[in-house]
Amino acid sequence: MLTRNCLLLFLWILVDDGSVFSFLVGPMRNGAAGFQRVKRGWVWNQFFVLEEYMGSDPQYVGKLHTDLDKGDSAVKYTLSGDGAGSIFTIDQTTGDIHALRSLDREEKPYYTLRAQAVDIDTNRPLEPESEFVIKVQDINDNEPKFLEGPYRASVPEMSPVGTYVTQVTATDADDPTYGNSARVVYSILHGQPYFSVDPKTGVIKTALPNMDREVKEQYQVLIQAKDMGGQLGGLAGTTTVNITLSDVNDNPPRFSKSFFHLRVPESSAVGSAVGRIKAHDLDIGKNAEVEYTIVPGDGGAMFDITTNEHNQEGIIILKRPLDFETKKAYTFKVDASNAHLDPRFQSFGAFKDTATVKINVLDVDEPPVFNKPSYMMDVYEDTPAGTIIGAVTAQDLDASSSPVRYSIDWKSDLDSYFDIDPVEGTISTNELLDRESIAQHNISIVATKLNSPVLTSRVAVTVHVLDINEFPPELASPYETFVCENAKVGQVIQTFSAKDQDLPTAGQQFSFKSPKEDMKNKNFTIRDFGNNTAGIVTKRSGFRRRLQEIYLLPVVIEDNGYPPKSSTGTLTIRVCGCESDGSLLTCSAEAIFLPVGLSTGALIAILLCIIILLVIVVLYVGLRRQKKKETLMSSKEDIRDNVIHYDDEGGGEEDTHAFDMGTLRNPKVVKENLYRRDVKPEMKRGPKPPVSQDSADIRDFINQRLKEHDMDNSAPPYDSLATYAYEGNGSVAESLSSIDSLAIDLEEDYDYLNDWGPRFKTLAGIFGEQSETQSDSTTTENTH
Repeated sequence: MLTRNCLLLFLWILVDDGSVFSFLVGPMRNGAAGFQRVKRGWVWNQFFVLEEYMGSDPQYVGKLHTDLDKGDSAVKYTLSGDGAGSIFTIDQTTGDIHALRSLDREEKPYYTLRAQAVDIDTNRPLEPESEFVIKVQDINDNEPKFLEGPYRASVPEMSPVGTYVTQVTATDADDPTYGNSARVVYSILHGQPYFSVDPKTGVIKTALPNMDREVKEQYQVLIQAKDMGGQLGGLAGTTTVNITLSDVNDNPPRFSKSFFHLRVPESSAVGSAVGRIKAHDLDIGKNAEVEYTIVPGDGGAMFDITTNEHNQEGIIILKRPLDFETKKAYTFKVDASNAHLDPRFQSFGAFKDTATVKINVLDVDEPPVFNKPSYMMDVYEDTPAGTIIGAVTAQDLDASSSPVRYSIDWKSDLDSYFDIDPVEGTISTNELLDRESIAQHNISIVATKLNSPVLTSRVAVTVHVLDINEFPPELASPYETFVCENAKVGQVIQTFSAKDQDLPTAGQQFSFKSPKEDMKNKNFTIRDFGNNTAGIVTKRSGFRRRLQEIYLLPVVIEDNGYPPKSSTGTLTIRVCGCESDGSLLTCSAEAIFLPVGLSTGALIAILLCIIILLVIVVLYVGLRRQKKKETLMSSKEDIRDNVIHYDDEGGGEEDTHAFDMGTLRNPKVVKENLYRRDVKPEMKRGPKPPVSQDSADIRDFINQRLKEHDMDNSAPPYDSLATYAYEGNGSVAESLSSIDSLAIDLEEDYDYLNDWGPRFKTLAGIFGEQSETQSDSTTTENTH
């Protein structure tokens, strides 16, 4: 390099036109010399200095020269700026610049200096100070470095070739603008043929298809970065990339064996785990989650299977009780499949596996089993001791079929109300039961195996003490029943029910029927509906109030108690007038006598008048009776026998107003014609007294009347005067006397007025009341 600089200096001296120029000569980049002619006094090119110079002499940088320098050593060169004096030095006479020590471009890539030419004697600047740069020329002294290494990356297993994995980046400290020192090329030193790296970008990709995680999961790849474009002599750096294959669901679960054999005791509780099976999946995480299902078949109804989330085992659960005597073995199939499927691998086939499970039921010595979970029995109170009220049954279901013995738990029957047959299991009463004391008994029956007394079972027995039927049923209410005059045959005119004082009322059943003696009733009958109700049904039509207003219908009511009770009730049926549609008009017998067209006000006025007349009559009769009583006892102090006398004088036979001669002449006629107001009288003509021409008939007549008077218990307790008069019956025209007129009047029958129509009904009723009033008055006078 020094030789090259000298050659440049020699060319500068040999100037072809003889003119003086100033040149700055220095080493040029890329090994070429450069010349520049300027119009000023200072002329130089950019100076370069090699970094990391290892020579023993100071490194020559370049030369400063001015055209004012004639070579007579009259010009002095000075240097100032970065590193002047410490790093760089200048020959004051010649202007040569040298580097005193080795430089590192990575520490400082260039230095800025100032140069000046002065007079050596006066130090007067010959030219203005000028600035120049000394640049440190780079050499390849730094290898590429991976600042982020080592790297970790993952890629799904079974990925296709060229799948991106990660990217690595190396950094070179050398000057990227000078030469190839900083141009890096990537390559794989270790990790082939699984992965590849792009030499320019450092992107790592898969190089083999279908890499299986289950075969190899971890890969370590060594990546090299080399400068100088990878040429020989370039510096290199390496880094490690740890690549993990992530799992995908590319493996179905597999059972370790195709047949599982389990043994389960028959005493296993429902809901308990009776066995475990497992299907292994080579995948991990959620891809290894297994779902177990029982294929419908032999054991599908008896067992169920669930998955243990921790170890993915299939746990077989008992759904129903096992019974060795009923069935000794169950065989079924179980499918194991993944919960999360990858559609990319479904084309490989069904992602499940099937295994067969056989469960043998083991026989266990069990206690006897009752045929019912509980028993309920009924018994009537006061039932004789020793009466069987029910039975329990238990049996040994084991193969040994041991006999069973029964007993009552004494704690549940402290008073020993019941007893049980130890062999048959029949329960009987031990004493009389009283429902009013204890209505319900709860006892516990123990069944014990004869050959294994330790094994026992219990069952609850509830005994209800029933009430004895003490009261007969009766009609639920006093029914007011009516039948329309226009009723048809077979018509139900009344529905009725019954009640019973016995308890409980729930469950009571009643039956209804006609009594045997009333079976031939031509008017009505009883129809039992079977739901504790019955109805009255007509057997004929054409009911009339004027013929018969009230009918009495007996009904026999029987309950279902123990013992059954029955009673006979009577239903009163009234004949009423009704519309054509069956609606009721009236049931009053007097209503048919009322004139047509009377208003309600008129009817009320008539009723009030009748009541006032009745009050007047009652007062009159009472005053008259009081007056007669005082006449019989004229002297309160004289208690001897009195002869009743009358002070008034009669008017003879023609006077019939003072008193009734018929009463004195023939009192028997009045007595025999006394009428009851509650019974419709039957007007019968009594036998006439014997008639004779001689006095013997009259004497016999009088004796008969005396005898009747003496035997009369209603006669007063004192002597009284009774006169008897009798008129013979010799005349063909019979008697013309008025003595027997009362009897004749009383025998008059006015019922024919009822047949004349509604207008004569009132008249018939009035004449009937007058006849009864006269009869009562006559009877009273005759007694006195």
